[in-house]
Amino acid sequence: MATALGGLRGRCFPRAWLCRCEPVPSLSPSGSRGGDAPGTPTLALCCRGAWCGRHYRAALCTELKQPLAIEELAPRPVRPHQVRIDVHFCGVNFADILVCRGQYQERPHLPFTPGMEFSGTVLETGKDVSTVKEGDGVIGVSDFNSMAEESIADQKTLWKIPERVTLREAACLPVSYGTAIMALEHRACTQPGETVLVTAAAGATGLAVIDVATNVLQAKVIAAAGSEEKCKLAMQRGAQSSVNYSQGSLKEAVRKLLGSGGVDVVIDTVGGHVFLEALRSLAWEGRIVVVGFSGGTIASVPANLLLLKNISAMGVYWGRYRDQNFPVFSRSLSSALQYCQQGRIQPHIGAVFKLEEVNDAFLHVIERKSTGKVLISLK
Repeated sequence: MATALGGLRGRCFPRAWLCRCEPVPSLSPSGSRGGDAPGTPTLALCCRGAWCGRHYRAALCTELKQPLAIEELAPRPVRPHQVRIDVHFCGVNFADILVCRGQYQERPHLPFTPGMEFSGTVLETGKDVSTVKEGDGVIGVSDFNSMAEESIADQKTLWKIPERVTLREAACLPVSYGTAIMALEHRACTQPGETVLVTAAAGATGLAVIDVATNVLQAKVIAAAGSEEKCKLAMQRGAQSSVNYSQGSLKEAVRKLLGSGGVDVVIDTVGGHVFLEALRSLAWEGRIVVVGFSGGTIASVPANLLLLKNISAMGVYWGRYRDQNFPVFSRSLSSALQYCQQGRIQPHIGAVFKLEEVNDAFLHVIERKSTGKVLISLK
């Protein structure tokens, strides 16, 4: 995919995937005729039989493993339990890249809009919506439809942004901090004073783990990353120690730091040999949490290691909790917003791209240039 995108930086690819709508200036948004105040938006009778306003831009995956196109789409009507959002920021996650390659667990039908998380303001609510109102700032999660100027979401998947938290900050919270909180608090049950080893420590999730473990849970963090620059950033963001695993054995580096005891918790997003080295770095009754496989290799777990040290190996598929255990899922996001409002966590934004630069944003992540959260700005 990086090769395909390499010569297409910053380009848009208009296609005729538009709704052909005829404007009806004599109708106001309420449906009454005449008497509209200046500036009242003109509505259109949509070719699908619904009323809609102006078209909005969205990033579309029209073919797997190919650059995304920027197209104009017609708004669809909200259902009774749904909310229309004016999207300000959308997070870029490795899952977005995988889904556009056809390599993710979920495979939306083409064409689709990537984007799993966003922040924005409420434009319109369905008649049964009671949790938010027009003008509220919200964060939300979606099934790949957020890289657009407008998005529709179920009211259950929206959380109001509290005062003193900006839309830009809030956009960093859902996936990265939701995952970090779920991994550290719900799965690993991290306790104050314990030592946490986090891999890919300078990535969005890695820095979120450092932030939550250090500033909320009062744990000690060893940050493992693939370059000195990334290790330095992780230390600046709160890690007590760092290890550059591109320069030697992660296990031996941890041993030099801690002796034979090992770490209490590992949060791994890399997989492969890094996962195995981290597993061997665990202390008695240590816990390792598998978050992802950004290194591209899924390791097999040597079960004898689990036995010898009474180790627990577990996974976190954060988005799955939305369907399987919604109260736990919701609590992870509510906690992230609360921690941010209290000033206990401070999301790190590594780069912000415009919507028309979405292919550049993907390349930025693919080429491992990203640190912290990468955002798409829709404004």
